[in-house]
Amino acid sequence: MAEKETGEISIYYTSESPVITYGMERLSDHLNTRKQRLKVLHEGELPEKGIFVLSAEPKSNDELKKVWATHRINIRPEGYKLIKVKDRVYIIATTENGGLYGIMDLMEQWDDNADIDQVKERHVNPALSFRAIKFNLPWSPYRPGPATDLHTETCRDLKFWEAYLDMMVDNRFNALSLWNTHPFPYMIRAKNYPEATPLSDGELEEWQAFWKSLFKMAKDRGIETYLVNWNIVVSPAFADAYGAKEYFDRSDLVKNYTKESVTQLINTYEDLTGLGVTLADWMGNWGEEKMLPAEREEWIKDTFVEGMKAADRKVKFIHRAVLAGDPQEMRQVIDHADLPDKTIVEVKFNWSHGHSTPRLSITHANDAGTIMRGFWDPAPENYFIAWMIRNEDFFVLRWGDPQFIREHISTNNLSYVDGYFVGSEGYIPAVDYSHADTPEKTWKYAFEKQWLFYHLWGRLLYDPEETDEILAKGFVKRYGEVDAGMLLEAWSLASKVPQQLASFYKGTWDFTLYSEGFLAPWNIGYDDGKSPFISVEELARHETLDQRYLSIEQYGQRVREEQSIDTALTTPVELATLLKENSDRVMELITPLRQQGEGTKSELGDLETWAYLGYYFSDKLRAAVALDTYWHEHRPEDKDKAVEYLEKCLLHWKEVIRLTEYRYKPMPYVSFGHHEPRWPKFNAFHWKLFLKDVEEDITYVRALD
Repeated sequence: MAEKETGEISIYYTSESPVITYGMERLSDHLNTRKQRLKVLHEGELPEKGIFVLSAEPKSNDELKKVWATHRINIRPEGYKLIKVKDRVYIIATTENGGLYGIMDLMEQWDDNADIDQVKERHVNPALSFRAIKFNLPWSPYRPGPATDLHTETCRDLKFWEAYLDMMVDNRFNALSLWNTHPFPYMIRAKNYPEATPLSDGELEEWQAFWKSLFKMAKDRGIETYLVNWNIVVSPAFADAYGAKEYFDRSDLVKNYTKESVTQLINTYEDLTGLGVTLADWMGNWGEEKMLPAEREEWIKDTFVEGMKAADRKVKFIHRAVLAGDPQEMRQVIDHADLPDKTIVEVKFNWSHGHSTPRLSITHANDAGTIMRGFWDPAPENYFIAWMIRNEDFFVLRWGDPQFIREHISTNNLSYVDGYFVGSEGYIPAVDYSHADTPEKTWKYAFEKQWLFYHLWGRLLYDPEETDEILAKGFVKRYGEVDAGMLLEAWSLASKVPQQLASFYKGTWDFTLYSEGFLAPWNIGYDDGKSPFISVEELARHETLDQRYLSIEQYGQRVREEQSIDTALTTPVELATLLKENSDRVMELITPLRQQGEGTKSELGDLETWAYLGYYFSDKLRAAVALDTYWHEHRPEDKDKAVEYLEKCLLHWKEVIRLTEYRYKPMPYVSFGHHEPRWPKFNAFHWKLFLKDVEEDITYVRALD
């Protein structure tokens, strides 16, 4: 074909939008690296061969009008079709984002060479309309401290955001939610409360230029932007200047300031998509200053909703369900807002530990974690549910399990659901502060190291039917000639370790579980008071999150009473067996992968670390079962068995240390922020720092009478 001989690809497109222009630039850059050139044509010079991007109805050409009208059927917003007709490839879409994603699909198909003959026809529609990342900001942060502060400079750098937003496009994320306690002083100077912003005019001008550039960069990539705050909070400068309390000030002064700030913010930033609110923490959720759900919602209505209504344009709205407490009160506020677009109601799936079981077990609509079905029953008409899949369980080791994500979506993408958030409260994926400067560190930013997490979540939220074969191409793109299918299988198996721990060992809010460290810094169950580490005694006495798992106490009782066990339930022994089998398979896959070059060395190190953590969890479960039996039956052989398994655990933990000590340095654990740390000496994390706790398990059991 001419395209292959000349190295030139002709392309025609109907939209002059910045989103399609961005896609053209990405495709052009991609071809240039392969010594091929993109030739852009316009109406009146249509090529016989080439690419036609029809993201809207063509204005004049009857031939293209007919093609678009014929093939636009069954294409939903953000969906697209790739159609081949002789020597032409048509990208058909009904929205700019659909056209962009079609261009990205073509670009990925042309990873090696732009050959029209090799293009595969596709018809893809998004499974969910809202595919968002939760990104906590390091200024006015919810969790202040060392693990937050170190990101400030990077998160002010637009080069970082350019790379991050490009990653979002690659993975089909279409919303960026930016979270902090009180955003206004970094964005506006409130007209009637100027001293709330402790910045000089020059400093504020720099901040505003940053925000405007960030929001425009996102919009040009088809990405919505949202600011999400916590309530009731004002800046320290406002509190000092106007005689208010920084937290939980219900005065008219603070209400008027908040309402004015909302309106002024919307009017200042034309490319900002929307705002989100939290009815938690400083809205009377603890202490003497209690607020009823109706009072919280009334405050939101009087400030944010009225502030949005007073603005010069309409924006979208995120109403978090966290600690809202009363679905009916929330519905009334959303009705009052009367927004043209559906409100997004965010519900924390399994509280702060979304990477656990795909079965909804708890939420965070109240302090008890009750699943309050009133948020979606009766079915809402002016809002939809977006599950929040929090990650507070792995910040250092990589993660990627497409099987888990597909099962999660198939189980929970119900009629009232149309979105997901993924992200962390305490982990900011900007500076990679955990990895040492070794030769295998080839990435600049933390999110680039964790590329597989974003790749799998984003692509599967867009299209859960995307094949493992296509997903695995991400490995080839990064590492060249590797067995990509084998790598993806290994990651899927290894990534089940933290999910199985979080399903078995119930956690609620952030610090109740940190799976990759085998820690529960704020234990909600039995607490031996020794350290943040989950001891064998704590493991043996703890309840499960997923009720399809039998806890060790439940299992022991049924065995002692010779009760039959439903085959639908998973016993601790069965879980231990599965963990070992999965870890064995990961180790089996790693051996040939190590022969395929140095590029994957760091990833394989993480895989092997997960495998040994799987071995550790497996043998610790068996030790805990033996310990529980000893507590009840006092047979020396059960105590000996527990010690035997714990000695194996010690060997596994030492392997974890060996695999991580040269690559990962002790790092600040997630900042406790507004919570007093229970363990003042726990100011850094590395597996080697908890070797003494692994040994303590053995000492404890040996000392039992």
